[in-house]
Amino acid sequence: MPNSTSRREFLAATATTTLAGVSAVHAAGDDTIKVGLIGCGDRGTGAAVQALSADKNVKLVAMGDAFEDRLKSSLDSLRQKADVAAKVEVPPDACFIGFDAYNSVIARSDVVLLCTPPQFRPLHLKAAVEAGRHVFAEKPVAVDAPGVRSVLQTCAVAKKKGLSVVSGLCLRYDSGFRETVGRIHAGGVGEVLTLFANDYRGGRWKKPRQPGQTDMQYQMRNWYNFTWLSGDFNVEQHIHFLDVCSWVMKDEYPVRAIGVGGRSVLNSPDYGNIYDHFSVVYEYRGGARLVSTCRQCPGCKNDLSAHVVGSQGKALLSERTDGLSIRAATDWFYPGPANQMYQTEHDELFASIRAGKPINNGEYMAKSTLLAVMGRMAAYTGQQVTWEMAMNSKEDLTPPAYDWGVKLPDPPIAVPGVTRFA
Repeated sequence: MPNSTSRREFLAATATTTLAGVSAVHAAGDDTIKVGLIGCGDRGTGAAVQALSADKNVKLVAMGDAFEDRLKSSLDSLRQKADVAAKVEVPPDACFIGFDAYNSVIARSDVVLLCTPPQFRPLHLKAAVEAGRHVFAEKPVAVDAPGVRSVLQTCAVAKKKGLSVVSGLCLRYDSGFRETVGRIHAGGVGEVLTLFANDYRGGRWKKPRQPGQTDMQYQMRNWYNFTWLSGDFNVEQHIHFLDVCSWVMKDEYPVRAIGVGGRSVLNSPDYGNIYDHFSVVYEYRGGARLVSTCRQCPGCKNDLSAHVVGSQGKALLSERTDGLSIRAATDWFYPGPANQMYQTEHDELFASIRAGKPINNGEYMAKSTLLAVMGRMAAYTGQQVTWEMAMNSKEDLTPPAYDWGVKLPDPPIAVPGVTRFA
């Protein structure tokens, strides 16, 4: 192709063109896939390494972040990683800072990695798909129902355009989890009656407010601890095992939920307004239950796992060495081998682009996000929340403006029985 614009259009078109197993990308004069990174924290930097390791002819060409120091630290780190350093071609004029940096990164890229706090995911995903770009989207993909609805609409557009959208819900890309869930789907435990999703962790980080910081600067630096930015712990991290349970249920989602939650240990002002524990019971149409519990508390025993109780046996899904098994008439334990699931996500994304066979994880990444948001709604309000209530909720956590000078008073901490469902 004679120019980069035509080449990018050609890459987008590969989703409908395959040449007997040889990617149509290779039929072009320049088959380099240009990658842009939006969100340069630790997860974004890791995603960039994995993207650059997924294909022999890929380059990182643009980066964007709200904060210059975060972008510089990420770029320096990538340039020091021997395995990918040669693929990092990000000149100073391709480093973009601020809330609108995403537009400039998208304009230079064929594939964009969306790794900002989840508040921004619906906006960035929509812009990327409108521009005809393939996407890796970290989890969760929204913090509220309007964001989930936006993502569902955007991913429907991506499907029509033949664009790949790969989710950061990485356990679906783990080979052991895939085989275990496949055996459950094949009847390995009989009819699924009850599921347990556990996410027991230690404490979490916080960023105390510094002199001179505006409200927005402080909350953005301390993003995990604010519901409007992270969605709360139940959404930001516990989504992984909630999604595993949804996968076990063949992406059927519950009809109602009721739960509790609060702040028992992580309750100082720098821990923002999110909870440090949740317990939510979800009910499915056929009567099955999902019991979801999570907590962040230093000095306690940790456990990240999903348990499936069926009419003919039970299954364990965990990242522990011995954590994938089915106990039934004949016991089964996953024998290996283990894969690097974070890398596999990107391997399959770039292979889909080369082969012209797009992957679209949009449906489950959006609905599993809503599942987590639904649990938060139930705990925050103390009310029973149905799937329809959650999906149609008008609660929009977007701030008045994405601007460093906007006034953002400390958001209230939800009080069950007082906080209203919106």
